Amino acid sequence: MTRFIDVPAMTELIHTIGVKDFIGQLADHIQNDFVRWPEFEKSARVANHSEIGVIELMPVSDAQRYAFKYVNGHPANTAKGLYTVMAFGVLAEVDTGYPVLLSELTLATALRTCATSLMAARSLARPDSKRMALIGNGAQSEFQALAFHHWLGIEEIAVFDVDTEATDKLVANLAAFPALRVIRTASTAEAVAGADIVTTVTAGKAYATIITPDMLEPGMHLNAVGGDCPGKTELHADVLRAARVFVEFEPQTRVEGDIQQLSADFPVVDLWKVLAGTADGRQSTEQITVFDSVGFALEDYSALRFVYEQAVQLNIGTDVELVPEASNPKDLFSHTRRQAGRARIRRVA
Repeated sequence: MTRFIDVPAMTELIHTIGVKDFIGQLADHIQNDFVRWPEFEKSARVANHSEIGVIELMPVSDAQRYAFKYVNGHPANTAKGLYTVMAFGVLAEVDTGYPVLLSELTLATALRTCATSLMAARSLARPDSKRMALIGNGAQSEFQALAFHHWLGIEEIAVFDVDTEATDKLVANLAAFPALRVIRTASTAEAVAGADIVTTVTAGKAYATIITPDMLEPGMHLNAVGGDCPGKTELHADVLRAARVFVEFEPQTRVEGDIQQLSADFPVVDLWKVLAGTADGRQSTEQITVFDSVGFALEDYSALRFVYEQAVQLNIGTDVELVPEASNPKDLFSHTRRQAGRARIRRVA
């Protein structure tokens, strides 16, 4: 049987663990897997692009588990009452190919994205960082805010979005966390002024220069999350040239990240090497650092592994017969009979 985690089950899992601890534990899981980077078989995601969006498959495996995520990115979806990003994923055994988990990943992707941002910032941002600018106040914004508040000590967040209703939503949701001071600003430049960390999570599928060189300050860390496909950027090229730039999987980031604007020999640092202690992260308090984050399949592997472990431990989800039970492994045809094909579901929650 395959453990199935739908949206209600994922919500229950998050509620049981708590958002704060879910993010913190997931960040640790992702970091532990990044340190094992050479053990994984990796490839850039397979993307099918249209004029209004993209649909992607993101596979990765080690010697024990294989994982993939189906995910889309359609910025115009909000006008249709749909989320911009929606996803689901599978975790399977490598030695048999048997799927042990089928899970929603829309919520989990938001959590793994902020957990990855947190993991990178722990190594790259100045340890005394207290103020963050959050540019783009859509579906990912609360997760980023809480990750940095709870686990990195951010006390104040200046927020801006060209969509004022998105900012209304963010401010209302963060009101439940009174220890975090939220400052509404009238422009990106106003939000970024005096920030120790700048997080950009915009959704428009277009070349953009949301952060320009005149906004940079010594020691700033930029967490660039929104530029994640060909033709979509957030940082002016000179911002990248002024910084030490860190990436997840360089062959993918060269095509999808903000560094797509620059030549193929522009120097970048593999984040996994920093986490493993074989490359420098921040080299001085004055240095500007950029995490050019596009999202990589290993982060989804970590999320699926974490969700599976927690779902089993907490007895959350449903067991479903996603593949046929093999009373005779050479007889598949018998499953075409009505009785044999009757769905078997076992609720475990």
